[in-house]
Amino acid sequence: MSYLAIVDLGSNSARMVVEELHKDGTYTEIVREKQDTRIAQNMGAELILQEEPMARTIGALRYFQTRYARFEPEVRAITTAAVRTAKNQSEFLARVKSATGITFQVLTGDQEAYYDYLGVQATLKVEAGVILDTGGASVELIAINHAKNMAAVSLPFGAVNLSEQFMLANDVIQSNIEVASEYIVQSYQNLPWLSSQKGQPVILLGGANRSLARMARTRSGEAEINQIHGYEMSYELVMSIFDEIRYMTRADREQVAGLETTRADIIISGLLPLVNLMRLIEAPKVIFSESGVREGLIAETLSQRHD
Repeated sequence: MSYLAIVDLGSNSARMVVEELHKDGTYTEIVREKQDTRIAQNMGAELILQEEPMARTIGALRYFQTRYARFEPEVRAITTAAVRTAKNQSEFLARVKSATGITFQVLTGDQEAYYDYLGVQATLKVEAGVILDTGGASVELIAINHAKNMAAVSLPFGAVNLSEQFMLANDVIQSNIEVASEYIVQSYQNLPWLSSQKGQPVILLGGANRSLARMARTRSGEAEINQIHGYEMSYELVMSIFDEIRYMTRADREQVAGLETTRADIIISGLLPLVNLMRLIEAPKVIFSESGVREGLIAETLSQRHD
């Protein structure tokens, strides 16, 4: 029996899964963990990882080790936008290595988008659409036509840094949302291939987008609000929920059914990449995927083992 542990250090949260790998090329998930580490918190324009988030993150990684050590797995550890852009990246990764023994691969934006594509296609088999993975400090956009990856990009904004840059965490000044939206749309308009995706659905990854699905499923009285893989929402429903929460105080957002309290300060900024993308490409609906970078890594690992 062989096992694979994937440690995924994102800008907002750290996740870990342990998969039991079978000889027939399939796998079974046996452990799943998540910690809200917010490594990107207060990086600012200087792009410096701060002491408290770093210490919090190392604590989470040590906890993950207690959960996967008994399986003696192959460990693949990856990290994304916040660490990728941090000026003290090497110091932080050396500190992680010293404290935990874990060596992280820092994914480029292109690599992150590629693994997103592999993960989505492993389970949803999308023929056409735009994958949007909204993280804490970046978004990845991947155009799919005829089930193929036609174009991909990583843009340097996400739920955490948008919230900090445009002051969207607490009781929001509505004009700040408009300024943030202009910034996002300008970035999208620099992507000439987006215009060819008009009228196609958006396939959603990332914590803020999962929160949107849970809010919608709670609103409709669904019993299992966390089972969102393949779940669809219309453009109208997405905009209805966003327009509802954009006028709430932070305290009110903390009480919204289906929304994690810890995301109340970044849910508006976390949904802005989606709502502006849907408007721009006239997307009729969204489709949620729970398969992304981690599942892409699993698919790659299994493929390499069977080559």
